[in-house]
Amino acid sequence: MEFLIEYIAPLMFVGLVFFLLSGFPISFSLAATGFTFAVIGIALGIYNPNSLQALPGRVFQSAIMNDTLLAVPFFTFMGLILERSGMAEDLLDTIGQLFGPVRGGLAYAIILVGGLLAATTGVVAASVIAMGLISLPLMRRYGYNDRVATGVIAASGTLAQIIPPSLVLIVLASQLNVPVGDMYQAAFKPGLLLMGLYALYIFMISMFKPKWVPALPESARTFKRTARGGSGVGSLILILAIGVALAVGVYHWVTQDVAQGKHLFGAVNAKESYNRAFILVLAGVIIVLYALAKLDAKFKWNMLSDMAQRVVFVLVPPLALVFLVLGTIGLGIATPTEGGGLGALGAVILAMAKGRLNLSLLRQGMDSTLKLTSFVILILIGSSVFNAVFQFYNGNVWVEHLLSNIPGGKIGFLIFINILFFVLAFFLEFFELSFILVPLVAPVAEKLGIDLVWLGVLLAVNMQTSFLHPPFGFALIYLRSVADKAIRTLDIYIGAIPFVLIQLGVVALILFVPNIIHTNKKAVVAGAGATGSLTVQTPLDLNVNQAVPKTAPAPTLDLTPNAAQPAAQPSASAAAPKVSAPNASAPAPAPKSGSGSGAGTPAFDFVPSK
Repeated sequence: MEFLIEYIAPLMFVGLVFFLLSGFPISFSLAATGFTFAVIGIALGIYNPNSLQALPGRVFQSAIMNDTLLAVPFFTFMGLILERSGMAEDLLDTIGQLFGPVRGGLAYAIILVGGLLAATTGVVAASVIAMGLISLPLMRRYGYNDRVATGVIAASGTLAQIIPPSLVLIVLASQLNVPVGDMYQAAFKPGLLLMGLYALYIFMISMFKPKWVPALPESARTFKRTARGGSGVGSLILILAIGVALAVGVYHWVTQDVAQGKHLFGAVNAKESYNRAFILVLAGVIIVLYALAKLDAKFKWNMLSDMAQRVVFVLVPPLALVFLVLGTIGLGIATPTEGGGLGALGAVILAMAKGRLNLSLLRQGMDSTLKLTSFVILILIGSSVFNAVFQFYNGNVWVEHLLSNIPGGKIGFLIFINILFFVLAFFLEFFELSFILVPLVAPVAEKLGIDLVWLGVLLAVNMQTSFLHPPFGFALIYLRSVADKAIRTLDIYIGAIPFVLIQLGVVALILFVPNIIHTNKKAVVAGAGATGSLTVQTPLDLNVNQAVPKTAPAPTLDLTPNAAQPAAQPSASAAAPKVSAPNASAPAPAPKSGSGSGAGTPAFDFVPSK
């Protein structure tokens, strides 16, 4: 009995694993574990039954009143409407024709379209299924190796996990209690890095195994050489060059007085002025090029080839939607939740403009959005119940003691949790990992001095592998459901392995070169009209011999976004404490600033290098 009382917190965690392995849904497993150990504690006389009366309020605060998670249904609905209105099909057809004459061209097109779909949908299932249905038959028809074809489709679809507006970044921001806008800003570079490494892998295959990734035959190319400008590549390069030159010129003209203290577009400092000018100028140039292409097509000026016109008409609408969502967030005029609402409205308008909006499409989008949102809310409710009981038994102290004493200091801690996340991702998807594990490791990471935004992006890249590695990777399952029966499941699994290794390589690169991810750890903005300053700090100090501070207070473990912190905790070197009921009368300190739905998030960093 003494053993049970002393180690009830770790036994509770073991009980959760048992429920999960028994096949119960994750939300019910969390709640069942919490209630089961509450009953056990009551029977042992170590749990106060009155604590259960606080559960309804706790659940309401964490799940129903969570403004951050309100962005989930908005971005989900936006992605589903865009995917089912034919945007993915148009992008794949156009970009495929553009890269078709190049060896591996279809694979390059899938990587690029995967990134564009990620920036507009944020939904892995929609991206993988759309590209699997449209591109996989073409790749097999023209001689692509099955393993390469399925691997690049599955991997490109998972880019929706890391490229904003990613659902996983929203959930991680909620659990880490950091602004969503900061997560979005920090995740851009890793997302682009992954796209580049995917393309490099295809290039290497085209060099050493050219028969695996052949170019499209002449008969399959829609845009052939004509009197209007050939295949259109030269005309497309020309209009892109004009656009870049125009953007650079206008940007320098607009920002020429910023160095002398002039602030633009309502900015309060020079950095914010550069950021807002960059976003607005780029958006304006894209709109101008689109208008010129429309006028060229309408009045038959024949300045642009068919290929150039098609690329502009297909690419600009989703890019405009990206600027509408992420641009308003980057400009600081909308929170991520408000940006998601704008994105949902923009998706409906685009579908209407294409003539593909109907009642059936709206019903399908709302039905799928409701299912996913309900899934997230149910997990959050279950995690709130589990956490309430787990924290009563001082489980947060036990976890902190376990993790903070891992050999190797910060690096040892980070390596351990990344291995843990990678292994568990064989069995759990990112929602479960985010709601169960992230709140356990975040307090320890914060005590070690690790920037939580940086940690969130690192874990997001790691959890991206949960969709890729066999046998339970959801991207592989989605692809298997739409792939030709002639494609072996084993080939799909083997095709994904090189991309899993690329993912792990990026995780290692972020871990040992932390400055790859730039975070605004501390932003100091002066009053109106004054010049503020932004201090960018390295996320972590790679000093493996640094000891854990013994006097620093340990953050509490709470799955609610606005968790309060206890007044003090035992030192990291102390033994795991026995169970004792917390003092219910002790006042809780106010939650830390900077949390919430992203209001007041720093602008995206587009300051020119000096």
